[in-house]
Amino acid sequence: MGNKVDVFICGSGSAGLSAALWLACYGINCKIVDSRSGPLEFGQADGNQVRSVEIFESFGIADELLREGYHNDEVVFWSPDGERGRHVRKRSAAATHPGMSHLPRVIMSQAKVNGMLLNAIKRRGGPDVGYGYKVLEVKIDEENANDPDAYPVSVVTEKDGRQETFEAKYALACDGAHSTVRRSLGFKMVGDTSESIWGVMDVFPRTNFPDIRKQVVLQSDLGSILIIPREGGSMDRFYIELPHGTVADEVKLEDIQAATRQIFHPFEIEFAETYWWSAYSIGQRLADNFSKANRVFLTGDACHTHSPKAGQGMNVSLQDGYNIGWKLASVLNGQSSPELLDTYVAERQRVAATLINWDKVWAKQMGSVGKEAGGVLDADGNVDFSEIFIKAEAFTAGLAIKYDETCITSVKRSDQQLATNLKIGMRFPSAQVVRFCDSFSGQLVRALPSDGRWRIVVFAGDIRQEAASRKLKQLGDYLFSDSGPIRRHLRPNADIDSFIEVLVVLSGERLKIEQEQIPQCFRPITGRWGMRDLHKVFIDDESYHDGHGHAYDFYGVDPEKGAVAIVRPDNYVSMVLDMEHHELIGDFWKGFAIEGR
Repeated sequence: MGNKVDVFICGSGSAGLSAALWLACYGINCKIVDSRSGPLEFGQADGNQVRSVEIFESFGIADELLREGYHNDEVVFWSPDGERGRHVRKRSAAATHPGMSHLPRVIMSQAKVNGMLLNAIKRRGGPDVGYGYKVLEVKIDEENANDPDAYPVSVVTEKDGRQETFEAKYALACDGAHSTVRRSLGFKMVGDTSESIWGVMDVFPRTNFPDIRKQVVLQSDLGSILIIPREGGSMDRFYIELPHGTVADEVKLEDIQAATRQIFHPFEIEFAETYWWSAYSIGQRLADNFSKANRVFLTGDACHTHSPKAGQGMNVSLQDGYNIGWKLASVLNGQSSPELLDTYVAERQRVAATLINWDKVWAKQMGSVGKEAGGVLDADGNVDFSEIFIKAEAFTAGLAIKYDETCITSVKRSDQQLATNLKIGMRFPSAQVVRFCDSFSGQLVRALPSDGRWRIVVFAGDIRQEAASRKLKQLGDYLFSDSGPIRRHLRPNADIDSFIEVLVVLSGERLKIEQEQIPQCFRPITGRWGMRDLHKVFIDDESYHDGHGHAYDFYGVDPEKGAVAIVRPDNYVSMVLDMEHHELIGDFWKGFAIEGR
């Protein structure tokens, strides 16, 4: 039989690479294969939504993306002026609402983004992609699927005419809409394809259209166009609605360009060069299953397909991989029981179904200027797509995802009123704080990198007040006691913060608080040199250069009451609790985490 690996990843798109990066962070043995002969050369999905940029930041790889990508800050909406026979700008708006995130939406070639992920995997000791591998079949020995030491998944591949079989504990189907893995498992895609055909092209346009370097939604009686500026300052991506009756396989570049000129008129446009182009029919499909025996998991286009114009495909796929990656790694590292893997299907299948239903409406409304699509109408009786677009911005940014009750997300045991903007089941948003030990101001979320650790974030209030000081001390005594969750789930000889890290956010005036007033347990001895880590305590106070972050107001925490937030390794909020509910905090991990002793 062939080689044995812990995780076999079929496909090196955003889902596969996102999962592989998690596995590399944990030191898990995996293999990645792709049927292509080499790395992706042309970016087919280049819009990196806000949540994806936050994920890149959490992995420490956002700098290149932010430096070289196009920052999508504004969107403008154009519609026909029926009386004068020309297009007019009806509205301009922020591409993402201020305050939604400290990071922007960024446009960069998927090929470059994949390269960033591949480099990060390599730096963390992960594998190269095995290109030229065709996956022929995937089978599961279900009799051994419950044995944690078994390799029940067999993957038959072919490369250069030679077959090779791999045995794996787990496999990920990241192999696209025509997934061989999905077909091997007998799963089906359920849904429809519409008669609406769109062309897409990356071009260098010569035009007198004034908003060519902004995101544009242009709707007319002849069709609709979506323009997205690309990185580099000159190239734009055009999505063009093609005439009714067009057959996608028969579309030529000249057809797309002719339709663009017709819709654009009376503005002039010529194309100095076309970098890439394609045509496609709009369809929405969802796999009838996302997992088999909790050993093979479908991700990305292998389990959900939809229109590309809202920029969701690459982003939702990335988040599929981001979700399953840390869970597989935690199980394989012996930190969590296999029941943790049940949450992948519970969480991501619902996200995909919501996206499919939303996309059906979105695609129809974008391609229509008439009443038949529904929605808000303007004075001319046309659908006001700007209103639809703006209302959907949290969803399209990837910030509206809310996971339901599972063993790792507990609404029932939480007290949401203690931190009204730390929504249970949603990603942990970021506010500016000041680090206590060195007065460095920055985003709190940067203290929660994607490194596999759970976090307990304690909003302790002003510890100059006796009640706040007492509650923080009592909480610290419990958390770090032998019966508390930190030591209970700690492996022998591991750093005290290796599985659960505790961060403290104080309120008040930093210069009037002494370090000795903060219980020493929140400055634990860790690391190679056995030094106290002073970087885990922050304060919501005025900074020297960046003003005041008002973090307590932002998170909806009353400094007099305080709050505790339990945050997952993927930075989603699991619970919000009272500081004095020690046992509830400690019991959270009992349902899935394996004790370290």
